[in-house]
Amino acid sequence: MKRQKTYSAKLSDVKREWIIVDASELPLGRVATTIASRLIGKHRANYTPHMDSGDYVIVINADKLRVTGTKESDKVYYRHTGYPGGIRSRTLAEQRAKDSTEIVRSAVKGMLPKNKLQAVRMGRLKVFADEAHEHEAQKPQKVTIG
Repeated sequence: MKRQKTYSAKLSDVKREWIIVDASELPLGRVATTIASRLIGKHRANYTPHMDSGDYVIVINADKLRVTGTKESDKVYYRHTGYPGGIRSRTLAEQRAKDSTEIVRSAVKGMLPKNKLQAVRMGRLKVFADEAHEHEAQKPQKVTIG
C-alpha cells in the first residue's frame, strides 16, 4: 500500500496577490476576519501553517466603517504610556475621529496568531481612510465580502 505524503509549501511556491477590501460594505468583525484569513493565506489550496503564504491586502474607506449595536460608545481601546498609572483609554467614536485606520488595524491584529509571523503579516496590510490609495501599480483585485 502506497502511503500519501504530507504536502508542505516552500517559499518559492508562494505567489502573493494584491487585493482590495472595502471596509464600508459590512460590519467591522466580518471585514476583519476576511482580511486576517487573506493575510494568513488560509484561502489557498497550498496553505501551510508554519509558512507565510498570504496576500497583500489594501483596505479602503476606513472612515465609513460600520459597527453594530452600541459599540460606537461602549467599545474602548486601551494603551499604556509605560509609566505607573499611565493607562489611557479611548472609545470607538473618539478613535474614529483621531485615526480611523487604527480601528481596522487593531481588529485584524487581534485575529492573527500570536507568533513571529504576526508582524510580517501586519506589514502586508495597507489601510486607507478613503478610496484613494497609492498601490494602483500593483493592479489589485477587488474582493467582495459576504
